Amino acid sequence: MNTDVAPRLGWWQQTWRLAAAAAAGVPFWLSIGVLMREQTGETSSWFLIGDPLVALGCLTALVWRRRFPLAVAMTVAIASTASALASGAAFLALVSLSTRRRPVESGVVGLAFVTASQFTGGLYPVQRTSDSWWLELTFPALTAGIAVAVGMAIGARRVEVRSLRDRAESAEREQTARAAQARALERNRIAREMHDVLAHRISLVAMQAGVLDHRGDLTAEENRVLVRGIADGSHQALEELRDVLGVLRADPGRPEPPQPSLDRIPDLVADARASGLDVTLTTTVAGVSSDVVGRTCYRIVQEGLTNAAKHAPGAAVRIALEGTAGDTLNVSVHNSAATRATAQPPASGFGLLGLTERIDLAGGKLNHHRTADNGYLLTAQLPWPNPTHEKRT
Repeated sequence: MNTDVAPRLGWWQQTWRLAAAAAAGVPFWLSIGVLMREQTGETSSWFLIGDPLVALGCLTALVWRRRFPLAVAMTVAIASTASALASGAAFLALVSLSTRRRPVESGVVGLAFVTASQFTGGLYPVQRTSDSWWLELTFPALTAGIAVAVGMAIGARRVEVRSLRDRAESAEREQTARAAQARALERNRIAREMHDVLAHRISLVAMQAGVLDHRGDLTAEENRVLVRGIADGSHQALEELRDVLGVLRADPGRPEPPQPSLDRIPDLVADARASGLDVTLTTTVAGVSSDVVGRTCYRIVQEGLTNAAKHAPGAAVRIALEGTAGDTLNVSVHNSAATRATAQPPASGFGLLGLTERIDLAGGKLNHHRTADNGYLLTAQLPWPNPTHEKRT
């Protein structure tokens, strides 16, 4: 945006400014008329016709003063030499030019304004005293100085208002960007929570359904167990989905329900065993973990079991937890190769990606790769500070 161009005026704003400029020149025009009447007893035709026409032309030129400020101001200042009524228009032109806050331009036009005022009286047969020259020079110079000062003040105010408006627009853009970022983060959080909560349950349900589809030699009791497991897993998935949605819809001031931690891992393993997975849990954990460490460890084990149920049906899963408060917590989830082939459920793509982000935020390290026995190994190392150290910090 060009800062030298002032904003356009509406018709009412333009009208009252031009009317004020015309009214400001009337006293000078009338004073000359009164002096002519007193000294000569009559007024000239130029005073009655030419002077108002020149003033009208100057007022018309002022309509374009914001588009061509220097040209219009100089033209009006020079034209005011032939018109006392145009002095108000010259004053407004000088004020408008000075809003640009360019001292050289304002000085040149101001000098032209003062010089023109010295020649205005020469058009009329008005006698002046010999000691009035200083008044005829000082008054126009003072008028020009006031016009320049007023214009400078208006220009400074415009710059300040423009700066405040730019700041407000910039703040609004930043606020919009922050809101968009917050929405993106919230969408990612919802996606991670949905995956963490639902993927495990749905994977177990899919595994059980795959067994029903591929095993035709099952007894009626075994079929009932599998069907009951599918129903229970589906019900639990719906319950957990309802819990997640309740947290997302809750008021900001409402506390969230307790998150799973280390003490919930045996329950997680028990659910996996009930669904048909061969899971072994070995733990040598000593100490009480913080919420972040416990929740992250729970999600690591949950993701490992979910991937084993999805991609290695019938495999043996070995989970090992080892760590001490004040040191590190090591988590290992290893599954052997799949023992049977089933239809692969659709992958979400958020599992290991979201888990990596969780562990990075906790300051840990994640590693996952295939093993020599065609199985898969998921390991993580989490920092485990002392509870006393956490309170102190």
